Amino acid sequence: MKSAREHYDETFELLQGHHRWFQGVIPLIASENVPSPAVRETLMTDFGNRYAEGWPGERVYAGCTYIDQVELLCMGLMKQLFNAEFVDVRPISGVVANLVVYTAFTEPGDIMMALSIPAGGHISMGKKELGGTAGAVHDLVVEYITLDHKELNIDVDETKKRVKKLAQEGRPPKLVTFGGSVFPFPHPVKELAGTFHEVGATVSYDAAHVAGLIAGGCFQDPLREGADTVTLSTHKTLFGPQHGAVLSWEKYADRIKRATFPGLVSNHHLHAVAGVAVACAEMLEFGKEYAQQVVKNAKALGQALHERGFSVLAEHKGFTESHVVLVDITKYGDGGTIEKELEKANIILNRNLLPWDIKAGRHFMHPGGIRLGTSEVTRLGMKKDEMTEIAEFIKRIVIDREAPEKVREEVKEFRRDYQKVHYCFENTTEAYKYVEVR
Repeated sequence: MKSAREHYDETFELLQGHHRWFQGVIPLIASENVPSPAVRETLMTDFGNRYAEGWPGERVYAGCTYIDQVELLCMGLMKQLFNAEFVDVRPISGVVANLVVYTAFTEPGDIMMALSIPAGGHISMGKKELGGTAGAVHDLVVEYITLDHKELNIDVDETKKRVKKLAQEGRPPKLVTFGGSVFPFPHPVKELAGTFHEVGATVSYDAAHVAGLIAGGCFQDPLREGADTVTLSTHKTLFGPQHGAVLSWEKYADRIKRATFPGLVSNHHLHAVAGVAVACAEMLEFGKEYAQQVVKNAKALGQALHERGFSVLAEHKGFTESHVVLVDITKYGDGGTIEKELEKANIILNRNLLPWDIKAGRHFMHPGGIRLGTSEVTRLGMKKDEMTEIAEFIKRIVIDREAPEKVREEVKEFRRDYQKVHYCFENTTEAYKYVEVR
């Protein structure tokens, strides 16, 4: 049996091994990003050891003199980034941010509309029988918004019909949530908000994936298009630490604040709030340039994969208008198997359900698709030419069936020139350098 010291040492060996590995991989997970050295610094501060229950200036705990100032600064920066009247930065994740909205605007048993998971919706919008947050945690009855498979976007006419039918049945939705996990094109918030408001529904928009693109002015502006609330994660296209937030209008402030605390959070990870403040400052300075490059890279990656024989969805629309590229991989295998083969070659992406996979008898472990994101490689300084190289690496594994071990060495060599974080004020420390403070 190992001693306590051996387990202790093993933990650090594994952490350091991860950092060494990621210095040589191509990170294409659409829901991940790499923070700046400045954000990493905030996460090591004493803020992470403290409590600050409640609203700034109204805390349950003493000792919040500086914590309050940082949290107010963070809220102010986020208001500026998103032109929001009200911001709550206490939700500790995007899922908790969604739960705040569910708690503030619905009662258990109410009808909520959202995209299904195969159609791009997130598990936090899922039905009770699927274990989804909306159903299993808040007991909402989830009805699906209709997706146009070809357009990879919400079908406006069919959704209007669905809303009216539910209203006629005496089951009008109390909440609709736009957004999701596969989010290549802006959702028709402006076209549908009026329909939902007419039946008394609150309109929410899950911007977890696209918050950085919205802040950079490169996607859409949901608050101006009819959304009552916007929820988000802070570590995807918005390149902070893992955390969450709710954006809204001042008229909804009290109900959102009460839903967050005492409803759903106690300690809200104060070191992460400080990291979000730093990331928001970086986004104000560099966000427009970054967001534009993310979208350019995603389009370039989609085009390069298409030219190499991959069935990249939405070719007729330029593949994407966000950071996400979705590929039907069934010609070469299933998404789960291909995900593992690419990981052996140090290419990190994820398998993904396609909208029609369930009807085709596929499931999440072996779906028909793979999902690629350009947020992190863009933060590392990569541009269009690098997207072509990445597509070639993927082709060599998936189509040419080259040995992953051979390609892996070339991937590691490719990554040598991309070790620093871009779009930030300081980048002395390499992106994945292990920082020892023991």
